[in-house]
Amino acid sequence: MPLPDGLMPGTDKKITANLKNISMERNKPADLLPSFAALLLPLTLMAIFSFACTTREAGPEDRQFLVMAYYSGNEAAIDDYDVSRLTHIIFSFCRLDGHRISIRENRIPVLEKLVSLKEENPGLKILVALGGWGGCETCSEVFSLEEGRSDFALSVLEMLEEFDADGIDLDWEYPGISGYPGHPYKPEDKRNFTLLVEKLREVLGNEYEIGFAAGGFPRFFDESAEWKKVMPVVDYVNVMTYDYRTGPETGHHTALYSSAGQRLSADFAVNYLDSIGVPRSQIVIGAAFYGRAWENVSPERDGLFQTGGNMQTVGYRNLAAWMEENEIKEFWCDIASAPWGYSATKGLFITYDNPRSVELKTRYARDKGLAGIMFWQLGNDSASDGLLHVIYRATE
Repeated sequence: MPLPDGLMPGTDKKITANLKNISMERNKPADLLPSFAALLLPLTLMAIFSFACTTREAGPEDRQFLVMAYYSGNEAAIDDYDVSRLTHIIFSFCRLDGHRISIRENRIPVLEKLVSLKEENPGLKILVALGGWGGCETCSEVFSLEEGRSDFALSVLEMLEEFDADGIDLDWEYPGISGYPGHPYKPEDKRNFTLLVEKLREVLGNEYEIGFAAGGFPRFFDESAEWKKVMPVVDYVNVMTYDYRTGPETGHHTALYSSAGQRLSADFAVNYLDSIGVPRSQIVIGAAFYGRAWENVSPERDGLFQTGGNMQTVGYRNLAAWMEENEIKEFWCDIASAPWGYSATKGLFITYDNPRSVELKTRYARDKGLAGIMFWQLGNDSASDGLLHVIYRATE
């Protein structure tokens, strides 16, 4: 990750070296020192110590807080949203074609449209994402080969240059562990992922950004990435702190905090990564602009932590109408800082992010010194006064 403004690589070493040289000069016999050096020595020391005292690494108040939107919609719909304060939009998704990154022809206008938004928002970064759920079937095979990693990195550079994009987000779900059903994986993926990001940095240099999406659960943390080797090479990690409940039991799919009925949460993920040495300043947590719903859920605890079936997703822009239509009553968990909805008459349960939970997540990310917040995905938001505007207000 680029060093904070005001601190260049090697600055502290140069200061130490200069002090050492000055100390050596002071130990020389007086007749060997030029007379003007004795006069300059105090001024030199003052200048060095003044620089040393005023130069510091950027703290949380100095870093730009990242607001990153994944986008899988079309080129026209993006105009419905206020993207003026987004720091990143991540085009979703590219795929592998052999060893090369590839974009479907009918998706090219979307990427071109996203890049054009930089004309009005010069600070905006447009990244291309590889993979996604179900989109990385050959990743394990291709990235196990030195030739595959090299060919891929070169093709990424070509794509970024062709479209004037600013970096890549690796969304391989998942290296080394089971992800999308039927997709190959092997333990060696963990090491190969390190080699992949190292090759990307070698080819892309520091001009382009490199990030990756990480599962927000312990098995990914332990078996998918060599964190101490990967994090110095990449700019940030987008931790997918959502989809925590995808099986038959209901719960909070995007909780901020853990609770008695559920360990997995954004706070759990942040603390876990922190405990294994991942810098908080490189961690981006995720919000969900969609809900997950179950049918045939019993009324105990208003449907929370009960079994159900026939799961479906509902985008935030449609959530209020869906809940009204299905007679859903909203509840709030103070411990998890998360809402849920339940209809006793229809046996429907839904878990989601709402304005209150998104505001709390955003403030959490800022207060904890994290890199920022991201979300899946912008096309699910309400066009006016949606969750994105909640994030904007929480960062003011």
